[in-house]
Amino acid sequence: MVSRIVFGRGSFNQLGDIISPKRLNSKAPFIFLVDDVFKGNPDITSRIPLAYDDQLIYVSAKYEPKTSQVDELVEKIILTHKDRPSGIIGIGGGTILDLAKAVSIMLTNGGEAKDYQGWDLVKTPAIYHVGVPTISGTGAEVSRTTVLTGPDKKLGINSDYTPFDQVILDPELTKTVPKDQWFYTGMDCYIHCIESLNGTYLNAFSQSYGEKAYDLCKEIFIEDSLSKSEAQDKLMMASWHGGMSIAYSQVGVAHAMSYGLSYLLGTKHGIGNCIVFDHLEEFYPEGVKLFKQMKEKHDIKLPQGICADLGDDEFDTMIDVAMGLEPLWENAIGKNWKQVITRAKLKSLYQQM
Repeated sequence: MVSRIVFGRGSFNQLGDIISPKRLNSKAPFIFLVDDVFKGNPDITSRIPLAYDDQLIYVSAKYEPKTSQVDELVEKIILTHKDRPSGIIGIGGGTILDLAKAVSIMLTNGGEAKDYQGWDLVKTPAIYHVGVPTISGTGAEVSRTTVLTGPDKKLGINSDYTPFDQVILDPELTKTVPKDQWFYTGMDCYIHCIESLNGTYLNAFSQSYGEKAYDLCKEIFIEDSLSKSEAQDKLMMASWHGGMSIAYSQVGVAHAMSYGLSYLLGTKHGIGNCIVFDHLEEFYPEGVKLFKQMKEKHDIKLPQGICADLGDDEFDTMIDVAMGLEPLWENAIGKNWKQVITRAKLKSLYQQM
């Protein structure tokens, strides 16, 4: 679990006070990985507490994070600074937060990031790392994984050393998120809840978090009683609770299949989950029904026909990626999942998208 959390509107202003005691010395910098959407935005950049040899690196979130991108960032940091950094600070959405977690791990573990894609492969604790989400829904601020696309697969670095040491939850930072992105990322949280609450890995701990996040999502995306600031606050809490729910259980069919879309087509995680989930009535009938109501209420038009022109080899690539995520399928279907989820079944589902 994340050991230290600050929540509140305007709490981003406390970042300097929070990280200052963690500075190793004046030559050991803090590295700030910041979504480049904030480049030139003084509301964010002027409040980043740079000092000494600290470095601010703008990172594009246009594409899903890659293992090669992690390796490039680690090399850049090592070549720029003689001393090991005091810490890594990620400021942005799920892409930036996952990169921050991965970089903090790779600064203390040898090899390449692709070597650690899997479960509990990290042996050495990461350096101090802080997450500051600027969008709500991914759960990246709380999860024990990073979602990375590697040369052979899309799979996270799942370990006890992955979670942030400190998270700052400031709902004000989400005020400029575009409507479509707000919906797609919020639905990532909603789908976390559906997959956790309907999974075979469910336990009382994950259920308590999943049910709370589910109720918050209904309040935010179905009811009209919240002000904009209240909705921002509650979606940030839903993201946290949804992330906690899957941290102690697992996700399911939508995530497994969306990883295939992302690996082959580069489809962003949130919208990819929505595209897949829209066709999963067989697995999550009530959840998909409510999702379609949310989609209609907020006038969201999902992309259609993204798999229409794919060949058999391309379908096989997506199916290989999806079927490689065995814990997700076991959570969704049970230990006999291979008897239910065949390659033909997955191809048929992808062909509908």
